[in-house]
Amino acid sequence: MAAKIKKGDRVVILAGKDKGRQGAVLKVMPKEERVVVEGLNLVQRHTRPTQADPQGGIKSKEAALHVSNVAIVDSKGKPTRVGFRVDGDKKVRVAKTTGEVING
Repeated sequence: MAAKIKKGDRVVILAGKDKGRQGAVLKVMPKEERVVVEGLNLVQRHTRPTQADPQGGIKSKEAALHVSNVAIVDSKGKPTRVGFRVDGDKKVRVAKTTGEVING
């Protein structure tokens, strides 16, 4: 299936502890149908001291979210679904709410 959400897209969280918050997509995992969003869905990891990190301790990192729990933000700042349209010889992503082409 075509990629509706890509790295760098501005998205809003639709469900979970960070519902309503916005961030940029850092990583997309199409096989697992998951995305990692910058600064959201933070989890704590208890890390053992290593040579690379002699301090160790409790570290925060972003965990992956299911792609169905995020939506792209359109130009008006509202969540939108994504459609596709062919402009000339290119297939482009289109915001369903405004009909505008999504950059990417």
